[in-house]
Amino acid sequence: MKIAITNIKELIQIEDMPKKYVSGNEMNNLPTLKNAFLIIENDCILDFGSMHNFTPSISFDKIIDVTDRLILPTWCDSHTHIVYAGNREQEFVDRINGLTYEEIATNGGGILNSATLLQNTLEEDLYKQSAARLEEVIKLGTGAIEIKSGYGLTKDAEIKMLKVIKKLKENYPIAIKATFLGAHALPAAFKNKKSDYLIDVIENILPIVAKEKLADFIDVFCETGYFSVEDTVKLLEAGKVYGLRPKIHVNQFNAIGGVQTGVKYKALSVDHLEEMRTEDIEVLKNTETMPVALPSCSYFLSIPYTPARKMIDAGLPLALASDYNPGSTPSGNMNFVVSTACIKMKMTPEEAINAATLNGAYAMGLEKTHGSICRGKKANFIITKKIPSYSFIPYSFGNNQIEAVYLNGVKQDF
Repeated sequence: MKIAITNIKELIQIEDMPKKYVSGNEMNNLPTLKNAFLIIENDCILDFGSMHNFTPSISFDKIIDVTDRLILPTWCDSHTHIVYAGNREQEFVDRINGLTYEEIATNGGGILNSATLLQNTLEEDLYKQSAARLEEVIKLGTGAIEIKSGYGLTKDAEIKMLKVIKKLKENYPIAIKATFLGAHALPAAFKNKKSDYLIDVIENILPIVAKEKLADFIDVFCETGYFSVEDTVKLLEAGKVYGLRPKIHVNQFNAIGGVQTGVKYKALSVDHLEEMRTEDIEVLKNTETMPVALPSCSYFLSIPYTPARKMIDAGLPLALASDYNPGSTPSGNMNFVVSTACIKMKMTPEEAINAATLNGAYAMGLEKTHGSICRGKKANFIITKKIPSYSFIPYSFGNNQIEAVYLNGVKQDF
C-alpha cells in the first residue's frame, strides 16, 4: 500500500538524517516544512517534501488531501504503568481531605492497594482493562509506549503483569517496551524484611522474567521509604547479568543519589526528577542517560515540577512521559503532558514537542524507528484538526486537536 498525503499545512519534526536525541539549545529547534506532502509505503515513511515538488502518480493507492491540517510524529510515552486493576479514586478524595501521598502509602494504600487488587484479578480481566487504556492513549496520539510491572509484588502477579504486556504487544500495532519493576514497593508480607524481598525478586522472579523474555528493562523505585541506593545497586547488578538495561525512578520526593547510580549503571533513563540538585544535573552531562520528566504526576499530586528550564539551560536533554498509573497519574494524555510542560515548567512548544517525540523515543531505545518524520522510520503520525500552528496544541489544553492517528501506515479506528 502506497499512500500520498498532500497539502499538509505544516509537517513537523522532520529529519533527513536521524538524530539520537536533542539537548540544551537544540531542544528549541523543531524542524518543519510548510505546504508539504508525505508519502508512506506499507508501514514506513518513503518520502516527504514541498508540494511544489509533488507529482501525482498512478502508483499511489490513495491520495489524501489534508488542507489546513498539520502532521507531526505520534507521541512516544516512555514511562507508564497502564497494566493495573481497578482504580484508586478513594485515595484521590483522601488527598483532597488532607492526607499526603506518603501518608496514604503508610496506611496501607498507594502501591500496596493496587497490588492487592491486581493479585486478585484474573489475567484475562487484567488484559481487558489494560487494552481499553491502551486504545484510549492511541486515540490521543501515542504511537510508542513503555509499560512497567510493579503492581504485582509476588512472583505470580508480576509474571501475570508482564504476560499481559506481552499480549498487548502481540495484539496492537503500537510499539511497546516492557519493564520489570519488581522493586516498586515492599509487599505487606515482607514488612520489615526488605533484604528477604530483594532476594526473592533477584533469585525467584528475575530469572523467570529473563528466561521467558518478558522484559526489555529493569526498574527500581529509588526513594526514601522504598528502596535505597544500596538496594538499587543490588537490583541493577542482578538485571545486568540478564542484559536488562536500567530505567529507574529517582528524585521524586528526595534526592538520595539515585541519579548518580543511574549514570554509573548506564541507565537508559532516570525518571521523575522533581527534586534536582546541582550535582544531579552535573552528573548527567555528556552521558547516554535521558532525564525524563512526568509533569502530570506533579499536577495530580501537587508536588514540585521537574526544573526543566534549569536542566535544559545547563545543556541537558529532556524527555516527557505520562506516568499513567492509578495512584498518581490516572491519565495517559500526552497532549496534556505537553501542555503542562509548557504552562508549569516553562518549556517552549518546540522543546515540549521534541521531548515528547524524539527524546521520548530515545528513552525507550526506539530512536531509530520512531519519534520523527524521517525516511525509513515507521509511518506513525498524527493529523491534527484545522489549527493555526503547532503551538495551538499546548495552548488549547484540555481540548483534543487530533483528527486522525496513523500507526505503521494504517489509520487507527477503535
